Amino acid sequence: MAGKTNDFLIVSKSILPEAILKTALVKELLAKGDTNTINDAVERVGLSRSAYYKYKDGVFPFYEASHERIITISLILENKAGVLSHVLNFIASLKGNVLTINQGIPLQGVANVSISIETAGMADKPENLLAGLGEIIGVRKIEVIGQT
Repeated sequence: MAGKTNDFLIVSKSILPEAILKTALVKELLAKGDTNTINDAVERVGLSRSAYYKYKDGVFPFYEASHERIITISLILENKAGVLSHVLNFIASLKGNVLTINQGIPLQGVANVSISIETAGMADKPENLLAGLGEIIGVRKIEVIGQT
């Protein structure tokens, strides 16, 4: 994956602008049910509604310290023997529990694969899982598409 751009970055909270941090807080308040409306939540944290709507689709916690986490990733894999096997073996080597795998029919030499992984028992952080998957020959793109 050298030379390719990613859609996600792992960034320390300490360097993020206040509006982005407050947007994450608003989303957390809404998710936990601590407030019922966006308007109430933005007022509680001191954020304008326009700033919330500007950042809401791009801000989410990557990983929280919870025991039962599931991340779903989408991969674009080259249609070559062994690529998917290497991906699954790498996940297993970190003690990730593969819950689901969906693979589309390869078109134009690539296949789209989505994998849901339980990360509770993993020997490493999910960030390192993604980085390691990106190093596998035949993996063209990785994207986190969901987490619970």
